Amino acid sequence: MLVTFSCPAYAHITMFGDVAVRLLELMGHSGTVPGALLADEVRPALERLEAAVSPGKQLPAPEEAAEDEDEEPAVSLRNRALPLIELLEAAVQEKCNVMWDSN
Repeated sequence: MLVTFSCPAYAHITMFGDVAVRLLELMGHSGTVPGALLADEVRPALERLEAAVSPGKQLPAPEEAAEDEDEEPAVSLRNRALPLIELLEAAVQEKCNVMWDSN
């Protein structure tokens, strides 16, 4: 499953469903898809997400990849959250709602 986040102030962002649900939960949301945040709910959700993925916060380590040379290194949840953080920041700036749905 893919989940696409959208708001009028920023380009759509699509990510894998498991990552999207995890980020939604870190934002304090239930993780249900589809869903939405009203404009006045975006700033608190952004603050919770930033606090959860901040460099000082200890996130669970990704599962160890096999020692196959062809496999790429795992992308941290912190890095995966960056586009969503940017979308939420734009939504706060423009005072608009954020919605997400599965593709």
